[in-house]
Amino acid sequence: MTFRLRRSASALAVVSLAALPAVAAQAQSQVAAPGLPLGPAHLPEKRETTTLQPGVTLTKITRGQTGPGSVWTVEVAIPSSSPDPDAPATALSDQAGAEAAAAKLRAAGLEPRVEDVLTPRLADAGGGHLGYRVRLGSLPTKAEADALRAKVIAAGLNGSSIYTGWDGEPDDLSGSTGPWQVQVLTIDPKKFRGTLDASYGLDLEARETTSTLATLTGATAAVNAGFFVLDPKAGAPGDPAGVAVYDGRLVSEPTAGRPALVVGENARGTSVERFRWRGEIRGTGRPLPLDGLNRVPGLIRNCGGTTDDLPTAAPLHDVTCTDADELIAFDAAYGVSTPSGPGAEVIVDRRGVVTAIRPATRGGAIPEGGRTVQATGSQVAALLAAAQVGRRLEIRAVLTDARGRDVRLSPRTSVVNGGPELVRDGRLMATPKADGMAPAGNPNFYYGWVHKRNPRTIAGVDAQGRTVLITADGRNVSSLGLGIAEAAAVAKSLGLREAVNLDGGGSTTMVANGKVVNQPSDAAGERPVGDALVITR
Repeated sequence: MTFRLRRSASALAVVSLAALPAVAAQAQSQVAAPGLPLGPAHLPEKRETTTLQPGVTLTKITRGQTGPGSVWTVEVAIPSSSPDPDAPATALSDQAGAEAAAAKLRAAGLEPRVEDVLTPRLADAGGGHLGYRVRLGSLPTKAEADALRAKVIAAGLNGSSIYTGWDGEPDDLSGSTGPWQVQVLTIDPKKFRGTLDASYGLDLEARETTSTLATLTGATAAVNAGFFVLDPKAGAPGDPAGVAVYDGRLVSEPTAGRPALVVGENARGTSVERFRWRGEIRGTGRPLPLDGLNRVPGLIRNCGGTTDDLPTAAPLHDVTCTDADELIAFDAAYGVSTPSGPGAEVIVDRRGVVTAIRPATRGGAIPEGGRTVQATGSQVAALLAAAQVGRRLEIRAVLTDARGRDVRLSPRTSVVNGGPELVRDGRLMATPKADGMAPAGNPNFYYGWVHKRNPRTIAGVDAQGRTVLITADGRNVSSLGLGIAEAAAVAKSLGLREAVNLDGGGSTTMVANGKVVNQPSDAAGERPVGDALVITR
């Protein structure tokens, strides 16, 4: 299998967005049923399509309207029944735990209800009963729900004010009628003469907004892309949390076979693939296996690393696994300097010759065109034994496909991480369990991340070979968002034969002609992200 990787995504050209030509064409239509598979089939749906440049269109879809089935309520944080005294309260529990919380509220003169949460069946998870939740009230405004929440707190429990339109139950149970706001970028390679690329900005360890990345690259349009480190306790903020290929180079290792989006610079050959990798350094003595690329040693965001990682070597979304004994290679893509801390570090020049060794500490400048290797724990002695100043130290990293075959990289394609897979061969194929979003024994994560409606970013390719990038707004009353089952159904309804979920929530952003065209959900506005898919002329 050969993927061609395009020119440097970090070779950024600043282009004035004011110089971009005006909208080429525009059309509006009122779409009859079925439209998007959201809510009852009879809901009204409006689509407005704009041509951004030859071969690139933006379609804004508004479906449904607020109905009587969506109200404000208080969802109670049910105390854990775990013997661990530090176990947090959660939204879901078994029936006994829910009934106990409800009894406490009734004793305080409140009127709770215990609800059995049913979740849609996906390819490898879900279906049937997920757990029990406790709620109070069916109120027209958030302010009224907040006032009721204060009474819950006074009764000795806690909770959140929730809009029931954000629930992910089947529509015949939730009664949701919308509205939904969905934005779709379609790139037709038969007409497209620009470039489709991924950009992380100036370096991996810093975050920029999608609109900033669009400005830096002179993009006509852009969407946020892969998952990334957000919390400094989980690594370097902005660092991809999974596979990333830019500039023809593998700069971040895959998360144990999770899906990724592969795009060509000419928008041809877009696909969803599952990757693994092999990495090693060769100096004196036997080769030493690498644990990772361009990340803080010991911290593996979303897990899916090596067999000695804790608590698991399997993918585990939004969890940071740890490993005290690691070898991590860095190049200039990471940033100005490498992470500091105890351990050792070897510096090599552009020819691969060792120029310096830091035997007792890590952290320092990365030479132009060169690399460094950091070691922690038991790997320190192994690295120091392999490296000698003036001798070559070969650093190798190879991406492999689902069959274990090496993937040749050339500068015409970018790869960004994602998950779960949504559509395969034109069939619904949502795989949250395989991709670490359905952790065993933790239905609350599944409830909040997979089951409930959230802002989503989706990418894939349709039967005509067109690359399709989708954002769906959520977490507000003007757009409910999508559960993962709905995200897969929307992707399929828009004709995608392969589709994957990219980073969503507050990261979900689409930019066109210099303006954010969706409604990012963070209270602070547009969220700085790790990377973005950018469309340039």
